[in-house]
Amino acid sequence: MIAKTKKAMIQNTAEAWENGEFGMDIKYARAANKKIGAQIDEALGLQMISIRLEKELIESYKLLGTKYDMGYQPLMREALKRFVEGEFKMIASEVLEKQNAAKPKANAIRKMKKAA
Repeated sequence: MIAKTKKAMIQNTAEAWENGEFGMDIKYARAANKKIGAQIDEALGLQMISIRLEKELIESYKLLGTKYDMGYQPLMREALKRFVEGEFKMIASEVLEKQNAAKPKANAIRKMKKAA
Protein backbone atom coordinates (compact mmCIF):
# COMPACT_ATOMS: atom_id res chain seq x y z
CA MET A 1 0.00 0.00 0.00
CA ILE A 2 1.34 3.43 -0.96
CA ALA A 3 1.00 6.11 1.67
CA LYS A 4 -0.25 9.44 0.42
CA THR A 5 1.54 12.51 1.67
CA LYS A 6 -0.22 15.80 2.07
CA LYS A 7 1.58 18.99 1.27
CA ALA A 8 1.14 21.64 3.89
CA MET A 9 -0.71 24.65 2.55
CA ILE A 10 0.99 27.99 3.07
CA GLN A 11 -1.29 30.91 3.76
CA ASN A 12 -1.12 33.56 1.03
CA THR A 13 0.04 36.48 3.13
CA ALA A 14 2.47 39.33 2.65
CA GLU A 15 4.66 37.71 5.30
CA ALA A 16 4.82 34.46 3.29
CA TRP A 17 6.12 36.45 0.32
CA GLU A 18 8.56 38.48 2.42
CA ASN A 19 10.11 35.53 4.27
CA GLY A 20 10.50 33.50 1.07
CA GLU A 21 7.85 30.83 1.59
CA PHE A 22 6.40 32.08 -1.71
CA GLY A 23 8.30 33.25 -4.73
CA MET A 24 11.68 31.64 -4.02
CA ASP A 25 11.32 28.34 -5.87
CA ILE A 26 13.58 28.28 -8.94
CA LYS A 27 11.10 26.19 -10.91
CA TYR A 28 8.83 29.24 -11.13
CA ALA A 29 11.57 31.67 -12.12
CA ARG A 30 11.88 32.96 -15.66
CA ALA A 31 13.64 35.84 -17.35
CA ALA A 32 11.62 38.95 -18.03
CA ASN A 33 11.24 39.86 -21.69
CA LYS A 34 13.42 42.72 -22.98
CA LYS A 35 10.62 45.30 -22.88
CA ILE A 36 9.77 44.57 -19.24
CA GLY A 37 13.48 44.39 -18.38
CA ALA A 38 13.99 47.84 -19.92
CA GLN A 39 11.01 49.20 -17.96
CA ILE A 40 12.41 47.78 -14.72
CA ASP A 41 15.85 49.25 -15.42
CA GLU A 42 14.28 52.63 -16.20
CA ALA A 43 12.17 52.58 -13.03
CA LEU A 44 15.23 51.72 -10.93
CA GLY A 45 17.49 54.16 -12.78
CA LEU A 46 19.83 51.38 -13.90
CA GLN A 47 21.98 51.26 -17.03
CA MET A 48 23.76 48.23 -18.41
CA ILE A 49 27.54 48.63 -18.71
CA SER A 50 30.42 46.41 -19.70
CA ILE A 51 33.58 46.34 -17.61
CA ARG A 52 36.64 44.10 -17.53
CA LEU A 53 37.70 43.00 -14.07
CA GLU A 54 40.28 40.57 -12.79
CA LYS A 55 38.84 37.07 -12.33
CA GLU A 56 40.17 37.01 -8.78
CA LEU A 57 38.26 40.22 -7.95
CA ILE A 58 35.03 38.78 -9.32
CA GLU A 59 35.53 35.58 -7.32
CA SER A 60 36.13 37.68 -4.20
CA TYR A 61 32.87 39.54 -4.78
CA LYS A 62 31.05 36.24 -5.27
CA LEU A 63 32.46 34.97 -1.98
CA LEU A 64 31.43 38.17 -0.19
CA GLY A 65 28.03 38.03 -1.88
CA THR A 66 27.51 34.61 -0.33
CA LYS A 67 28.38 36.01 3.10
CA TYR A 68 25.97 38.94 2.69
CA ASP A 69 23.30 36.82 0.97
CA MET A 70 23.28 38.83 -2.25
CA GLY A 71 24.54 38.47 -5.80
CA TYR A 72 28.00 39.71 -6.66
CA GLN A 73 26.75 42.33 -9.12
CA PRO A 74 24.44 44.10 -6.64
CA LEU A 75 27.31 43.91 -4.14
CA MET A 76 29.65 45.58 -6.66
CA ARG A 77 27.02 48.25 -7.31
CA GLU A 78 26.75 48.90 -3.56
CA ALA A 79 30.55 49.09 -3.20
CA LEU A 80 30.77 51.58 -6.08
CA LYS A 81 27.99 53.72 -4.58
CA ARG A 82 29.74 53.75 -1.20
CA PHE A 83 33.04 54.72 -2.84
CA VAL A 84 31.48 57.61 -4.75
CA GLU A 85 29.59 58.86 -1.67
CA GLY A 86 32.81 58.72 0.35
CA GLU A 87 34.73 60.64 -2.31
CA PHE A 88 32.04 63.33 -2.49
CA LYS A 89 32.12 63.69 1.30
CA MET A 90 35.91 63.99 1.24
CA ILE A 91 35.77 66.63 -1.51
CA ALA A 92 33.10 68.59 0.37
CA SER A 93 35.20 68.40 3.53
CA GLU A 94 38.27 69.70 1.67
CA VAL A 95 36.27 72.61 0.21
CA LEU A 96 34.92 73.53 3.66
CA GLU A 97 38.41 73.30 5.11
CA LYS A 98 39.74 75.69 2.45
CA GLN A 99 36.84 78.08 3.03
CA ASN A 100 37.43 78.06 6.79
CA ALA A 101 41.15 78.64 6.28
CA ALA A 102 40.39 81.61 4.01
CA LYS A 103 38.02 83.26 6.54
CA PRO A 104 40.73 84.43 8.99
CA LYS A 105 42.70 85.93 6.10
CA ALA A 106 39.61 87.78 4.84
CA ASN A 107 38.83 88.99 8.37
CA ALA A 108 42.41 90.22 8.80
CA ILE A 109 42.21 92.13 5.51
CA ARG A 110 38.93 93.75 6.61
CA LYS A 111 40.44 94.77 9.94
CA MET A 112 43.45 96.28 8.16
CA LYS A 113 41.17 98.26 5.84
CA LYS A 114 39.11 99.57 8.78
CA ALA A 115 42.25 100.56 10.64
CA ALA A 116 43.60 102.49 7.66
